[in-house]
Amino acid sequence: MFCRAILDRILTSSSTATRPTAVLRSITTAAAAIGPGEKAGGRGGVSNDDYFATIHHISNVVRRDIYLERTLNKMRISPIVNSELVYRVLRSCPRNGIESFRFFNWARTQHPHYDPTTVEFEELLKTLARTAHWETMWKVVQQMKTQNIPVTPSIASFVIEQYGKHGLIDQAVHLFNRLKNLNCPQNTEVYNSLLLALCEVKNFQGAYALIRRMTRRGVTPDKRTYSILVNGWCSAGKMREAQRFLEEMSRKGFNPPVRGRDLLIDGLLNAGYMESAKGLVRKMTKEGFIPDVETFNSLADALCNKSDESDFCIGLFDDVCRVGLCPNVETYKIIISAASKLGRVEDAFRVFHRCVEEGTRPFPSLYAPILKALCRVGRFDDAFCFFGDVKAKGHPPNRPVYTMMIKMCCRGGRFVEAANYLAEMREANMLPMSQSFDMVTDGLKQCGKHDLAKRMEQMEISMRGV
Repeated sequence: MFCRAILDRILTSSSTATRPTAVLRSITTAAAAIGPGEKAGGRGGVSNDDYFATIHHISNVVRRDIYLERTLNKMRISPIVNSELVYRVLRSCPRNGIESFRFFNWARTQHPHYDPTTVEFEELLKTLARTAHWETMWKVVQQMKTQNIPVTPSIASFVIEQYGKHGLIDQAVHLFNRLKNLNCPQNTEVYNSLLLALCEVKNFQGAYALIRRMTRRGVTPDKRTYSILVNGWCSAGKMREAQRFLEEMSRKGFNPPVRGRDLLIDGLLNAGYMESAKGLVRKMTKEGFIPDVETFNSLADALCNKSDESDFCIGLFDDVCRVGLCPNVETYKIIISAASKLGRVEDAFRVFHRCVEEGTRPFPSLYAPILKALCRVGRFDDAFCFFGDVKAKGHPPNRPVYTMMIKMCCRGGRFVEAANYLAEMREANMLPMSQSFDMVTDGLKQCGKHDLAKRMEQMEISMRGV
């Protein structure tokens, strides 16, 4: 088949330049495999593996070949050039703007049956904007306009944000103002992108003016609208301005989908002002206010995984629960992991049981930290008992959990139990790591259990088919 021949070419030829005759012959032979009754531009009945291998090879040509048009012509892939193939190749070359543009033009000019759709145009626009080929990007926009293909709000938003990332705010504003001529509505998504571009260059006055224009024209702000400006002000250390903005929007009747204080906490966290975020949450809880659960999760994750303030986080969790916070599964995962790492096993158990009582079926990433904490302090009997309970009542353990338990057992000299877990993995059709077998068999031999060690070696051989 056609794609199989191209795949064979990839595997057997070192380069297009060195073996042009052989390559041309293989492609020509493959093209003949697509019969006259098959539709041009289809897959020709080839398998997915062959088809995607072909796309991979074409993408490599686009990315690396200086004379890509000549090479593509020699491949004679016209029978399978269609919208799907062009889109997949363009998507595979996100950092090759001009090369993608050349491939797109080649597909259009050399294949009369190929009629590009909005999807390919938009993917090409994204690549050109991402690689800052603005002049070429506008040429593509004009081609779309000629073919009456509208620029959608999502692609306009993407380009505006790319302008902002490159510090080209004037160009971003110019595009925003031209959208009506491109039959693209200035909706909330587009406003948010220009707002983000303005905040990227610290033009907060312009961003604030844009929001006022937005509300005057009847475009409703969403959560992202508020978050962008609040995050921008917080990153510049202007928390008071962020607060005043939220208060003013509230007076005008535009209340954010998330409460203002939660937006401020998120903004402070994103800007790296951990102490200010902690202080704001403390103040909220003392006044009896409950932070949004997603906001609390962001703070808890930052406290436990980025600033090593797990003790404070566990105490804060208890405080916010007392004033009415309803934790979700993500909250429980963060707190259980934090308590377990600190060796506060009883606190971890308390939070775990609360989670289970609320109807959550225990899953590996929820109970694994507790198992590890118990083993670390030598409470192996408690760990084995707890492991048995969660296996019976919760989701079955996965390979990482078994691997961790085997490792901890070997460190603690519990080699027989480790061997049992290897056997359980075999029953569950999980292939243990070679290192796990080595640790267990070596440990069993050291403690005189040579028969069991031999059985473990035989089990490894049978499982690996050696």
